[in-house]
Amino acid sequence: MSFDRNRRDILKLMGVGGVVFASGLAGAAADRRRKSSAGADSDFFFLQLSDTHWGYSGVSNPEADVTLPRAIDAINGVAAKPDFIVFTGDLTHTTDDGAVRRRRMTEFRKIAAGLSVKDVHFLPGEHDAAKDRGDAYQEQFGATHYTFDHKGVHFVALDNVSDPEGAVGAAQIDWLARDLKQVGRDRRIVILAHRPLFDLYPAWEWSTKDGAKVMDVLLGYPHVTVFYGHIHQEHHHTTGQIAHHAARSLVFALPAPGSVPKKVPATWDPAAPFKGLGYRRIDVDGPRTNLTELPVNQASAALSLPSSAR
Repeated sequence: MSFDRNRRDILKLMGVGGVVFASGLAGAAADRRRKSSAGADSDFFFLQLSDTHWGYSGVSNPEADVTLPRAIDAINGVAAKPDFIVFTGDLTHTTDDGAVRRRRMTEFRKIAAGLSVKDVHFLPGEHDAAKDRGDAYQEQFGATHYTFDHKGVHFVALDNVSDPEGAVGAAQIDWLARDLKQVGRDRRIVILAHRPLFDLYPAWEWSTKDGAKVMDVLLGYPHVTVFYGHIHQEHHHTTGQIAHHAARSLVFALPAPGSVPKKVPATWDPAAPFKGLGYRRIDVDGPRTNLTELPVNQASAALSLPSSAR
């Protein structure tokens, strides 16, 4: 599949909050001059939606019951289809009632099934999994951590939420180390997680308890990029050669880490309902991943596709 996308169709995605536009990941080997056997067909893009919080009801988004269906309609309405879509956690909003949790997950899965994209991947967030260690999530979506490969890129979905303390755990870290050893150092590796794998702001639980041990494994590989959710805002961080990029929420924004005494969702502004929500385009130039963050209300003016995509 060549990366000859219709620019007008891509522009239509500006109406979807919390979406990632990713391209060229398969071309991000250390030696850009070495072409893969797929040639131009190695280019692709995927969408990341995060923190949809299905079942949320509150002043921070009085339209929360229609935001996700509208986003899916917008994605389905463009001709340029992503190779796959990944939801990086907090699919549903937390509840102490196990029956309500399962109902919300059933509803979410039914809505997500309306996506006109063949491959859709899911990760749990703490709202989905921390109350029952992922039991209800696994009933609906299967394993909480897994891998898949796409056009030369190795994707690893990690679970750092089923443990109520926000840890990955020794068994999963050992699994990760074995998996990456088989993959090898030359591959482009993308890690998908819900919580940040570094200590962004532990006081707000914006960290992973044993994230340093996960990073010890990942730092042995030169071409790793991490995409995560949880913090409901744009944020970029590097650990050694590894870049971490946070996705905005589809439903409500949260304040910058430590900027206010208490972590509370941003106030709903009916005049700017997508304030704090948006999507990003991810391009690869050499071994690094470059991002352009595009707030929804500015996307039409800011979007500029790479020359290969025009």
